[in-house]
Amino acid sequence: MTLQIILNILIALMWMFLKESYDFLTFFTGYLIGMALLFFLRRFVPDAYYLFRVWKVVSLILLFIKELILSTWNIVILVYKPKLDVEPGIFALPTELKSNWEITLLANLISLTPGTLSVAVSHDYSTIYIHAMDLPDVEEEINDIKNSFEKAIMEVTR
Repeated sequence: MTLQIILNILIALMWMFLKESYDFLTFFTGYLIGMALLFFLRRFVPDAYYLFRVWKVVSLILLFIKELILSTWNIVILVYKPKLDVEPGIFALPTELKSNWEITLLANLISLTPGTLSVAVSHDYSTIYIHAMDLPDVEEEINDIKNSFEKAIMEVTR
């Protein structure tokens, strides 16, 4: 991916030199030409086309914003009920993520979402312990996290 970005910037710089115009619009035009060239010649580059991964990162950010809004709304509904009937609890989330960066990202996304907090990570990095403010069904919560955040993180990093 890094090689493709560097190649794209080099193509944009060469475009600027060929056009003999050193402004942002010329650089941007060269960058777009470089993106098209790398897309059409992607079978000769060892890694997958880098804009696919950029799109995955953007979709992970949008997923986090969606989950942030939904969980904030759920917390507001819980807080403003006349009778607070919550079932707080701690559950273990088994994870398929391997690298420290992936596990840290998942733990931070969980902690930044209102109503949940990452408490600890097991010594073998295979389980994250999470405290939830309202936990009616543990399996549903585990499946929600695995099908949303964990899946999106794996798409970005692998």
